[in-house]
Amino acid sequence: MMAPGKGFRQSMSWLHTWAGVLLGSLLLAIFWTGSLSVFDREIDRWMQPGTRLAEPPPQLSLDRLVLPHAKNLAPDAPVWTINLPTPRVPVLQLDYEDPQHGRVRRYINPHTGELIVDQGSWGGTRFIFPFHFSLHLNWRSVGYWLVGAAAMGMLVLLVSGVVAHRKLIAEFFTFRPRKRLQRSLLDLHNLTGVVVLPFHFMISLSGLVICCLIYFPSVAQALYPSDQAQLKLEGLGTYFRPPSGPSTDIASLDTMLDSAQAIWTSQGKPGEAYLVRVRNPFDRNGHVEIRRAHTRAVTMNADRLTFDVTTGALLYQHSAAPIAGVQRFLTGLHFIQFDHWTLRWLYFAGGLAGCVLIGSGLLFWTGSRRARHERQGRIGARLVEALSVTAGPGLIIATLTFFVANRLLPLDGPVTGNQRAVLEGWVFFLSWLTTMAHAAWYPAQAWCRQLQAVGGLAIACVLLNGFTTGDHLLHSLWHGKAAIAGMDLMLLALAGSCLLAARRIRLTSQARQSNNPPEPEAHRHA
Repeated sequence: MMAPGKGFRQSMSWLHTWAGVLLGSLLLAIFWTGSLSVFDREIDRWMQPGTRLAEPPPQLSLDRLVLPHAKNLAPDAPVWTINLPTPRVPVLQLDYEDPQHGRVRRYINPHTGELIVDQGSWGGTRFIFPFHFSLHLNWRSVGYWLVGAAAMGMLVLLVSGVVAHRKLIAEFFTFRPRKRLQRSLLDLHNLTGVVVLPFHFMISLSGLVICCLIYFPSVAQALYPSDQAQLKLEGLGTYFRPPSGPSTDIASLDTMLDSAQAIWTSQGKPGEAYLVRVRNPFDRNGHVEIRRAHTRAVTMNADRLTFDVTTGALLYQHSAAPIAGVQRFLTGLHFIQFDHWTLRWLYFAGGLAGCVLIGSGLLFWTGSRRARHERQGRIGARLVEALSVTAGPGLIIATLTFFVANRLLPLDGPVTGNQRAVLEGWVFFLSWLTTMAHAAWYPAQAWCRQLQAVGGLAIACVLLNGFTTGDHLLHSLWHGKAAIAGMDLMLLALAGSCLLAARRIRLTSQARQSNNPPEPEAHRHA
């Protein structure tokens, strides 16, 4: 629907405004969690102190270090998933399904082979990252659909924003932070919109491509109407054969890894294995899937080799078809799993710029309409402002309380393992609901007060990390613990920027009140 009686450019401006108002809060939440997901492994190490180990040795034996633990912890599990250590995650990782506790993840010291004390946290990879693409709304994939709608809306916002602004490129060079707040917000909105336009277009489009089978399931159903297993085999390389009977023999995983490396080397494919998945380990038809790492290229390759679990013989080899190359490339661009720290920081900056872009737009819209809507008895500006605060500083507060709970909950208390992780999640959502209630009840003060709360909580996170682990900032910097020091430094940067923003909003509000003093009671009722 286009604005009636308007030209094309004005219609685009109308579309830009209302798409931003309707989707801005959701986009703000997605961009925030997406920005954090760039460093999800580093967040894991901060939240799971037991994994703060030195770089792993170059040669590892899964037969010696992992198989004994897998047989002891999960003898009846249908699948063992083993992630090999990397510089970002310097531990062996064993995942399996437990009938009582669901999905369980245990860490193994690659230097000693000892089990690390169960950290009881989902951290960045299992809480923040899934929130980015599913909002933790898994019923009927509701979260995926909402995120997909937001991605489409972001593309609409980018295109309509470029069309609607006649002087967008000229105003790119104009930023007046000392002007009144509304003018500064509009300048900031235009500046960030132009600077990161290509990045935001790429990240929104690639996100839609990644989830295309969720949004367009009829394509897969038309190609494979009666055999979805064949789709998984040809598209993803997921080999499967049904169980046939018990067996006690498990061939050497180390030998299979060596065979996989030899095959990939002979094919001129760089990189080594990063994941080993054992399906039906104690069955004659069990098999072992080995995946090639994708840290040396942008494209997330789909290279997999499948071996017989009892004999170690090669059963199946998979590489993505050329037609899937574009999809795998766009997936790699979005997930940034390749080793390039400069690009990783640029992705992080681009994600935060998206938060600034959306937040400044929402602040500008509510600020320009708040007084008028109050006079007219309308709740539009108040509602949008409450949602914006909830998705902006409110979500950051929820994230920081999530970190605080992680540092305060004991590892050896009555709540352990997945129970502790669930409790951290409840702290996140309850604190988020609290910020929503505060924003709805005190809309005029919400931005300032919650930004101040962000500053205090971020500093508290840094202090708590030092008190509870001994890895205070100076210690982390001195001992080269880059992930921990980087996390603390970013928390301090977050605190400083939010406190400055809160101060600017508070001073603007005080100036507005001094320029527009309340009318005397007698005059108002005259």
